[in-house]
Amino acid sequence: MALLSANSACNQVDDDRIPSLPVYINLSGAGMWNTYGVSGVGISRNFINRDGEISPSGFPYTATTYTGFGGVLLIGGVDPFTSEPNVPLAYDLACPVECKSTVRVYIDPDNLNAVCPVCGSQYDVVMAGGSPVGGPALIGEYKYGLRRYVCDPSGQGGYFIHN
Repeated sequence: MALLSANSACNQVDDDRIPSLPVYINLSGAGMWNTYGVSGVGISRNFINRDGEISPSGFPYTATTYTGFGGVLLIGGVDPFTSEPNVPLAYDLACPVECKSTVRVYIDPDNLNAVCPVCGSQYDVVMAGGSPVGGPALIGEYKYGLRRYVCDPSGQGGYFIHN
């Protein structure tokens, strides 16, 4: 029995490796969502407001806007828990293998995976909730996934992204 539990523990994915910092992005109105949101599967946007770096340009950051450890990746995909298609999904941009706020994943346009430019780890952010699909995040002793954030509908045609 101990062997079974030890084996299943090795297959678990740790998506809490990076520091947990506040996340709150208000895209609640239809106008905000149409300007800064995502409109389909694989369409993505980064939100970064850290150490003088601001993205997207022109986004109205306020004193109550928080973008986590490395920034927030917002992408259209399939909810990995309900299989609902074409929903917004949000992740921290920081690679959990590198665990540095400045080492951020980017979207590979060929397969829509998030890729770390330093270690080469790949994460399925469209269909598998940020789980590792290649590189050190998958093949090491521990499996590391991207930290997920919540996208709640606002009732006004947009979403609130938070942790």
